Amino acid sequence: MYENPRLILDSSNPPEPDSVVWRSPSNLAIVKYWGKHGLQLPRNPSLSLTLSASCTDTALEYAFKEEADNRIDLEFFFHEEENEAFRAKTLAFLESLTPQFPFLRQLHLTVRTGNSFPHSTGIASSASGMSALALCLCSLEDRLFGTLQEADSFDTKASFIARLGSGSACRSIFPHAAVWGTSPDVPGSSDQFAVPVEDLLHPTFKDFHDDILVVSTAEKSVSSRAGHALMEGNPYAEPRYAQARTRLAHLIGALRSGDLETFGKIAEDEALTLHALMMCSNPSYMLLRPDTLALIEKIRAYRADTGHPVYFSLDAGPNIHLLYPGEIVAEVRGWIEDDLKQHCADGWFIQDWVGEGPEEI
Repeated sequence: MYENPRLILDSSNPPEPDSVVWRSPSNLAIVKYWGKHGLQLPRNPSLSLTLSASCTDTALEYAFKEEADNRIDLEFFFHEEENEAFRAKTLAFLESLTPQFPFLRQLHLTVRTGNSFPHSTGIASSASGMSALALCLCSLEDRLFGTLQEADSFDTKASFIARLGSGSACRSIFPHAAVWGTSPDVPGSSDQFAVPVEDLLHPTFKDFHDDILVVSTAEKSVSSRAGHALMEGNPYAEPRYAQARTRLAHLIGALRSGDLETFGKIAEDEALTLHALMMCSNPSYMLLRPDTLALIEKIRAYRADTGHPVYFSLDAGPNIHLLYPGEIVAEVRGWIEDDLKQHCADGWFIQDWVGEGPEEI
């Protein structure tokens, strides 16, 4: 898909050195994607909220090579420092994309990237990072060849390319909310790329907050890539995929109607299901920490005591995503300061919210 061998630069009229820069957010899956097949294809559809403050800034600098060769020439900087491990991963990714972007072999490339949040701690840094890079590549193609002038075509290709780097990244391309994976409940949905579903959202969910309580900044003991692979031998895999499809249908109904209680129940059930799947993998592993469990208990108690619609979710890590509507932000932020911060690493939490999606900067 999207293979185009004609995207080759004219060496007699090479482009001037320049750069393209994108800021792309992370996203939080409410119905989780866990388990894949083929080339980064999901075993079940997922639905995510697009965040705002948790983002990656990526600059892609390019210059035409003076001497042609058949390799991709790449320098890589993460937070202004060379990073050979990330360079190797990015180089392998770019090499895999030469059917879609054959002109990459004609350029010297420099990637400069950085996150607004800690890497590899379960805040989906691959989603923001790979979506930012995919957007840069599509902007570069459009700048050099004028092939992605239509916004829908640009976004769909960017989502497709992002998916090849990280499955969840394909959802970060779109504002407010996105679905990735074929579902009869979402017209136009696909395993190949995500689709926007902001039109399905009740206004309540466009003003939703996700404050991330950073329980730990340590790198995860098991990567998400390895976790997905372990689903192949998980005895609960097939029932889980069926469960996710059912929950997605119910979640879409709640998002349309503004049903916070159903939304919250699905969000919490999905978070715990994700970690239960990790605990019953072979080998099993656990990413939750004692403070994660303490926070879950306090959230449930606070909801029962106050009646406020405050819920939790988790990604593949120990950090809590605290979900609630904007109308109670003052009360909830005060509660975080007074009671929940003590469970966070150095008292750190990230104030985040449902956002407008990526922006070129």
